[in-house]
Amino acid sequence: MLTTMQQLFVKTLREDPAEAELESHKLLVRAGYIRRVAPGIYTWLPLGLKVLRKVETVIREEMARAGAQEVLFSGLLPAEPYKLTNRWEEYGPNLFRLKDRRGNDYLLAPTHEEMFTLLVKEMVSSYKELPLTLYQIQTKFRDEARARGGLLRGREFSMKDAYSFDLTDDQLNDSYQAQRDAYERIFTRLGLPYVIVSAMSGAMGGSKSEEFLMPSPVGEDTFVTSPGGYVANSEAVTTPSPEPLPTEGLPEAILVDTPGADTIETLVEAVNAAAPREDRPWQAADTLKNVVFAVTDGNGNREVIVVGVPGDREVDTARLEASLAPLEVEVATEEDFKKHPELVAGYIGPEAIGPNSPARVVAEDGSVTGSVRYLVDPRIAVGTVWISGANSVDQHVIGLVRGRDFEVDGYIEASDVREGDPAPDGSGPLSLHRGIEIGHIFQLGRKYAEALGLKVLDENGKARTVTMGSYGIGVSRALASLAQVTHDDKGLAWPASVAPFDVQVIVAGKGEELETAAVTLAEDLDASGLDVLLDDRRQASAGVKFADAELLGVPLAVVVGRGIKNGVVEIRERRSGERTEVKVEDAFISLTEAHNRLIASDSVALGNLEGN
Repeated sequence: MLTTMQQLFVKTLREDPAEAELESHKLLVRAGYIRRVAPGIYTWLPLGLKVLRKVETVIREEMARAGAQEVLFSGLLPAEPYKLTNRWEEYGPNLFRLKDRRGNDYLLAPTHEEMFTLLVKEMVSSYKELPLTLYQIQTKFRDEARARGGLLRGREFSMKDAYSFDLTDDQLNDSYQAQRDAYERIFTRLGLPYVIVSAMSGAMGGSKSEEFLMPSPVGEDTFVTSPGGYVANSEAVTTPSPEPLPTEGLPEAILVDTPGADTIETLVEAVNAAAPREDRPWQAADTLKNVVFAVTDGNGNREVIVVGVPGDREVDTARLEASLAPLEVEVATEEDFKKHPELVAGYIGPEAIGPNSPARVVAEDGSVTGSVRYLVDPRIAVGTVWISGANSVDQHVIGLVRGRDFEVDGYIEASDVREGDPAPDGSGPLSLHRGIEIGHIFQLGRKYAEALGLKVLDENGKARTVTMGSYGIGVSRALASLAQVTHDDKGLAWPASVAPFDVQVIVAGKGEELETAAVTLAEDLDASGLDVLLDDRRQASAGVKFADAELLGVPLAVVVGRGIKNGVVEIRERRSGERTEVKVEDAFISLTEAHNRLIASDSVALGNLEGN
């Protein structure tokens, strides 16, 4: 049915919303696609909902092609299944928890692994009913600490989550590949550029994990590439550790006074003055930086840890959080320091922490008390030599040797990844890029099946635990990502595959002749199968209509203006800006050809940037 601007529930804005930082957020609000309710929570308006539904249609078609069947769970769920898998606690403050009137625990679902697992447990009993892949498109809820970017990081968002159920690991590999292939088709059809990167599983658990990232300078994710083909989220990059070196024969460590040297920069200056080297000056890379953090589990148990990295590196909190997931991580507070007086801020050395602390006690059950855990970057290998704090104000130690003078509780991937760092697989120097996560796929394995007792009888009648995969697409995030990557300085510029309308007919002038011609053309186009928006507003000038058309981002526009006297209308392509005059009777053919060409070109121009 033909839609007109007179009847469409939309209000465009000329000014950016005050809370918006990203262009996609600004434009989706200004163009009348969404409205803010609260931080990270939005109302979908008719235009936004039309685009969202088109994105969903593409996803549903490709899920069906991959053999997945659609179900739909409630967003309000009982706590018991999540307690059985420990995620009631592991999710920490990101989980919306609530109680009903009887005092029973419930949650607003952040994800549905437990519910899918239990559903299959109730309905599947034999290997003959596998493989099975189920999916849903449902609203998810996460109490994001940093809700930002409009739909890119919300507290309520639309997500497609699929789960595969197989008997063997080989079958899981097949299901995983089928979903991976489907994701490539989905993002190509949507016109979303993407790269596939190795990733961390985080709180989801499991083994193999890959993310689909849309390259964007405003993305929150950092990913790396190498000339030899290594591609990974920076959180998943592993640091090549130096080979252990002999500790015998190295000079003894010496204590030096370093007044006021409580930063790496002032420390380097102080040690070069107090104990200069003969071969070269001391550098930041010679120092051992010890940073104090507090980690909290889902039960609220708080632990202080120290992370050691080379002094020329910074601790990357995203990498640290990924390494320690599902624990919550924050910089240690003043109260944390008060509880651990052995930690002298600015002068922390390894001799007072970890296994080096004289206060450490190891119980018979292996539990450790009396000192904070000490986790270090893999570069701090046995035999490496360091300058570090002496656990006393204004003093440092030069020549501390790992393996001789101190030990650690373990390695951790926490230091920043830098341009030019070697790729873990030896394929060359790394290049850094930014991206927005639009999809994530996991091989969950048997974590949830074991926790919830999902077993089937195999061909020998023996009960075997099912293995699972998990596959998510941020549906609302994909929409926002499209808005981010396709907009220009005039407004939104949707790919033809998801635009709210195929064509916008604009009455560019006043008079009954123009209006009649525009309505007739719009009705003919609508009857021919195109989705048409007619801007028939009498109170709006042609300039306002053109500005709104550019803001709304419909890929094609037909301008009915003075040329109608000669039986001519103008066709405008939103993204290219190309303008063509055609006869009225040729408008449908021209628009249909242009629409089909735009869909094809979007997939080629905006599709897979991975190079395969």
